[in-house]
Amino acid sequence: MASHEDDALKTSVKSFWEKTPCGTRDIGAVEGSRAFFDRIEFDRIEREPFIGRFARFGKRRGQRVLEVGVGVGTDFVRFARAGARLTGVDLTEHGVELARQRLTLEGLEAEVRRADAESLPFTDGSFDFVYSWGVIHHTPDPARAAAEIVRVTRPGGEVCVMVYHRHSLVGLQCWILNALLRGKPWRSFSDVIAHHMESPGTRAFSIEEAGRLFPGLERLSVTTVVTLYDIRLTRSFYLPRAFSAVVPDRVGWFLVVQGIKPIAGEGGASGE
Repeated sequence: MASHEDDALKTSVKSFWEKTPCGTRDIGAVEGSRAFFDRIEFDRIEREPFIGRFARFGKRRGQRVLEVGVGVGTDFVRFARAGARLTGVDLTEHGVELARQRLTLEGLEAEVRRADAESLPFTDGSFDFVYSWGVIHHTPDPARAAAEIVRVTRPGGEVCVMVYHRHSLVGLQCWILNALLRGKPWRSFSDVIAHHMESPGTRAFSIEEAGRLFPGLERLSVTTVVTLYDIRLTRSFYLPRAFSAVVPDRVGWFLVVQGIKPIAGEGGASGE
C-alpha cells in the first residue's frame, strides 16, 4: 500500500510532467501543430538513434503492444505506423491529449488513456510486447511498476524497459555540479539525481539493480548505452557525436532491460 510520502511524491512528479511533457522544452513551434511534433521526433531520433534497435518497431505489426509512459507519443506513433495493435498509458492528462492529437494528425488509431504505471488497468497477459522508455525511474516504486509490466505481458511475450544508470557520466556530471562544486562532496549520486535530475525523486540504478527489477524473466539482458547526454557540457551544448565513440559503454546513461516472460511448464518462474 502506498505511503502518504509516496502519494505526495507522485503528485509532484505528475505536476512536473503536466507542465512540460518530455521533449517539449524549447521546441519553438505551436503546441499540437505538425511542426511541433515533427521537431520533437527529429530531436529524439537525433539524440537517441538507437531506440529502434531496442523497440524494433517494424517487428510489431499485428502484435498487441503496450507503451507505459507515452509522453507526447513520439515512440508511440512509430508503433502505430508499423501496424501494431496499440495501447498507451501516461500519468498525465497533458501527455495523453498530445498523443491523441498526434494520432489524429497522422490518421492513426490506437487506444491512449491516463493510468499509473504502478497499477496498470489491464488483465494479466494482455500484451505481446510491453515497452517503457525512460519512465519507471520517475515513479516512487519502480519495482512495483516493473512487476505490473511483467504481469500484463503474455507468457512468451517481450519486455523492453529503459531506466537511468547511476554509475554513468551523467551521474558524475550531476554529482560534480550539485555536490562537489557546492562544497557538499558527501552527497551520493542517488541523492543528487533524486533532487536535481528532471522530476522530483528520479531514481537511477546499477546494472545489477536494473536486472533485479525484473525477476523471473528469461533471456534477461541489461544493456548500457552511451548517449549524447553523456557528452553534454551544458543543457544545450554537446561535444561532437564522435566523442561518444570513445566513451566506454559501461558508463552510459541508459540501461535497457529486455527479457521474455516464461511460459508455464517450460522452465523458469511465471514472472508474476
